[in-house]
Amino acid sequence: MSFVATITILALIIMGLFHFYWVFGGKVGLDKALPTKDGIKLLNPSKALTFFVGVVLIVFAYIAYALQFYDFTVNENQNFYLYSGIFLSTIFTLRAIGEFNAVGFFKKIKDTEFAIYDTRYFSPLCIILGVVFAILVYKV
Repeated sequence: MSFVATITILALIIMGLFHFYWVFGGKVGLDKALPTKDGIKLLNPSKALTFFVGVVLIVFAYIAYALQFYDFTVNENQNFYLYSGIFLSTIFTLRAIGEFNAVGFFKKIKDTEFAIYDTRYFSPLCIILGVVFAILVYKV
């Protein structure tokens, strides 16, 4: 499981770094990362919010690291990591299911560039992350 956890940690760090890249003016991938309808962005996050999401993703990577590599027999914060892992498993799984309009496997808008990437990459990644966090919690 440590290989899968390591890949998960790296994926979360890379996603966080992409958010930092976008905050500082980067454009690569940004057009595929935000849902649209009729060519209009449905989300227009501020730089502060984008930065915050990047930080949160890095924290998620740390939680995955802790769940895989900490020795909880000597760590008194076991419940924090346990409940954080359950929360993250739930959040990523719900993200994959979506909000039934523009995001997730059950979205109505299916013909935009974001929708295609969401179906092929983003939602499957979220299901995988949800399962990995569930497994990491189970092993604690």
